[in-house]
Amino acid sequence: MNLDSPHRFSAPVCATLLAGLVCMAPLAARAAQAQIKGPVDDTHRVTLGGNTRAEANPANDLGQVDDSLPMEHMQLLLKRSVKLQQDLDAYTGSLSDKNSPNYHLWLTPDEFGARYGVAQADIDAITGWLTLHGFQVNTVYANHMAIDFSGTAAQVREAFSTEIHNYSVKGVQHIANDRDPQIPAALAPVVTGVVSLHDFRPRPMNKPRAGYTFGCGAGCEEYAVTPADLATIYNLNPLFKAGYTGKGQTIVVIEDTNVYTTADWTKFRSTFGLSGYTSGSFVQVHPAPKTGTNNCANPGVNQDGDDIEAILDAEYASAAAPNAKIELAACNNTNTTWGGQIALQNLLNEATKTSPAPALVSISYGDCEADNGAAGNKSMSELFEQAVTAGVSVFVSAGDEGAASCDAGENAATHGVAVSGFATTPYNVAVGGTDFADSYNNDNSTYWNSTNTAAYGSAKSYIPEIPWNDSCASVLLSKYINASVPYGAKGFCNTSTAENDGLLTVSGGSGGPSACATGVPTTADVVSGTCHGWAKPSWQSVYGNPADGVRDIPDVSLFAANGIWGHYFPFCFSDLNNGGSPCTGAPDTWAGAGGTSFSSPIMAGIQALVNEKTDKRWGNPNTIYYKIAKTQYGTAGNANCNSSLGKSVVASCVFHDVTLGDMDMNCTGSHGCYLDGATNGVLSTSKTAYAPAYKTTKGWDFATGIGTVNAYELVNNAAW
Repeated sequence: MNLDSPHRFSAPVCATLLAGLVCMAPLAARAAQAQIKGPVDDTHRVTLGGNTRAEANPANDLGQVDDSLPMEHMQLLLKRSVKLQQDLDAYTGSLSDKNSPNYHLWLTPDEFGARYGVAQADIDAITGWLTLHGFQVNTVYANHMAIDFSGTAAQVREAFSTEIHNYSVKGVQHIANDRDPQIPAALAPVVTGVVSLHDFRPRPMNKPRAGYTFGCGAGCEEYAVTPADLATIYNLNPLFKAGYTGKGQTIVVIEDTNVYTTADWTKFRSTFGLSGYTSGSFVQVHPAPKTGTNNCANPGVNQDGDDIEAILDAEYASAAAPNAKIELAACNNTNTTWGGQIALQNLLNEATKTSPAPALVSISYGDCEADNGAAGNKSMSELFEQAVTAGVSVFVSAGDEGAASCDAGENAATHGVAVSGFATTPYNVAVGGTDFADSYNNDNSTYWNSTNTAAYGSAKSYIPEIPWNDSCASVLLSKYINASVPYGAKGFCNTSTAENDGLLTVSGGSGGPSACATGVPTTADVVSGTCHGWAKPSWQSVYGNPADGVRDIPDVSLFAANGIWGHYFPFCFSDLNNGGSPCTGAPDTWAGAGGTSFSSPIMAGIQALVNEKTDKRWGNPNTIYYKIAKTQYGTAGNANCNSSLGKSVVASCVFHDVTLGDMDMNCTGSHGCYLDGATNGVLSTSKTAYAPAYKTTKGWDFATGIGTVNAYELVNNAAW
């Protein structure tokens, strides 16, 4: 019997000691006590702060929506008592402690709800209140922490004391609540907020291949980083040779759309030499809740263009684990709730002892903490913690905006340091992005063959890495064109080269401290007011990580660039109306891109190989990653594992320590921008000195976390 089967639940844990057989009961859980006291009085109300989008402001307001507008499948996020949350956190921590009787004692959703959910009496009171206001209660989730309900804009106004308005933002029409919702004070102990009252969606973390006129110097060529290249660079080949290919593993990619065509996935695999792994498969599912009204409509190919995200996630998860089952889980977006959130909520809560949730999940979407709002941030944290208690490992893209996640898609950072609220929970692996340094070093021929293999591989070995950074604020770009510094009147960001070559941009691998996971900013999109970050988890202790008291990201990184130094990912995406190509001819004519959208599913694929070899699911693997990194880096770092050594890096290093470069973004304005008297500045932790956000350092850093991965050494590490 495999004692680490998906669910070991109620039996006591026994150990043979010198004194005989000793049995220890699992950590006791205190059942929830009813917290709603007295009648629910609508005349005595409290405000759920931090739950109004920054875009919902008078300048964008087009007026109130029609009262009959459907508000479908909102999720009321519930709140457990402080003591019960402490109990849950203790249990979650004990799951990775080999000395605990709870080690790998995974929970079903029903067990989770019974132990750590809101009391049934409180749920009855809340659903009664919703029904009284005319809402339809669709589903009460098994976790007893979320209620799916539907109604109209008029019912939202009457129940939550907030109006739903139309807003025009950058030429696109949206709906959103015009102020923070309110609820009766009696419900406040058990309600966190509504997810959500608007139709702003998290953004996919991919960046199209860019044709930089900046180039990468004399003799530099473009290199499409194929699955065969990844297998060479990150040392997957000896694992594949040993038979560890992801067989028997399922990797779920969370989406809000189907792929344009499944033929793209098949073409990708056949072109890049993966179709010989015959156990590999791809399915699309639309998970319904276990009870109640189905809230997961088949989205088809949605109109937001997210099918590009869906296919690259599916293809590159398969690249790292070619014999794994890739499961795309997607629900249609409603006009209030992101379909990916519905899909994950349903997947986690429909699981049973005999049919557990898949052990590996990758999410390549996000939104900055200040925009995501208190309820939105808490909902991600709640979902991911529940996932960990079920043994599910959640990988999340750290972001594609450096440390300026509230400025996605802009030409300059204007809101200071900010990070993605999807990536900063203590219960997920945040995966950052790197580029390769061979072009910067004018050393391409050392690391790339002049001809390709049949599977289009040309990488010779591990290649030295730098943070992915498309911005003129990059000190490496500045040095490469002989500019002394990026900032100041004569700095690179204030040259015509930076402007004409598209280097005034917020584009690069993300990282930074959690700073607005809770609370209410006083300035829209800026860490301010009562903003606070998630507390630093106990496992995030490693040389280089600052004693800042908060969760820091990323945890690990992998290649994610989109061409600034000549390297990018090719993928098969045949939707011609959304930037695709026919996937004919050589892959350098196919769609190409970068972004941490790639690094997250690749890392999930590497973890699939760990799960396969150990025959276990691991919940939050950060507890092991950081343990290994702490051993590797010690108290002063490890020069033998310095990524800049390239092919000479010591083979036994589990993590490649990226120590060259930064992920700093160019900026304007007064929030975290060091201008030094110029028009364009650089994002900085000081407005009076050059303190770029952020540089690489020895050991852990905000640019690349604990570094990139030697997959063979990670999978075979004794810490598992």
